[in-house]
Amino acid sequence: MQCVILAGGLGTRMRPLTEICPKNLLPVRGRPFAYHQMHWLAAQGVGEVVYCIGHRGDLIRRYWAMEPSPVRSIRWVDEGEQLRGTGGALRLACERGVLDESFLVIYGDSFLPVRFGPVWQAFEAGRHLALMTVLRNKGHWDSSNAIYKDGRVVLYDKNQTPGMSYIDYGLLAFRRRLFADAPSEIFDLAALLHQLSLDGHLAGYEVNERFYEVGSAAGLLELDRYLAEREPVPTPR
Repeated sequence: MQCVILAGGLGTRMRPLTEICPKNLLPVRGRPFAYHQMHWLAAQGVGEVVYCIGHRGDLIRRYWAMEPSPVRSIRWVDEGEQLRGTGGALRLACERGVLDESFLVIYGDSFLPVRFGPVWQAFEAGRHLALMTVLRNKGHWDSSNAIYKDGRVVLYDKNQTPGMSYIDYGLLAFRRRLFADAPSEIFDLAALLHQLSLDGHLAGYEVNERFYEVGSAAGLLELDRYLAEREPVPTPR
């Protein structure tokens, strides 16, 4: 499996920390978040990571130049300071020739404790252009933004709509040709996913584990607690 990490954002909610450090490198339990995220990807069978970087992306590249990577290879797509949006970053990756025919996508501030293999298998077995993992949310973790039914996201819209009880979990899968044909160089994935749902091309996969993120101070603290609970208890001497 190939997985793209979208890590080019400005991280405005975490300023002033993110003025000098990208969200992907914020410390969690004594290590940069990137360490925890990458090791989870490797444990799920991801062999190659494509990092789409922008703001302070040189620091992420420098970190993985020094830290042994748990995945087979890392490839880099640097937007520089002229950010293109999440969709534009994937179009640029497509133009650079680094995307497989099918690939996964996560965000650089997300920790998603679910099994990736079944999601990948469901996408590869189907014919949809994209797949969105969804969590039954009912407005609990954030505003619900999806209507999911019978293996398909029938509507994805960041503007709340009556009947929405699911939320985009943050693990996506795409066919490369979507971005080869993208008409604009600058756009967000939200707009593309919305249109795919309207056109009937957005598969869905329901997961049951909550997501974690480092895009806010509260999220950073929750992830720290979650990882602390997963650490093995030291054996008494």
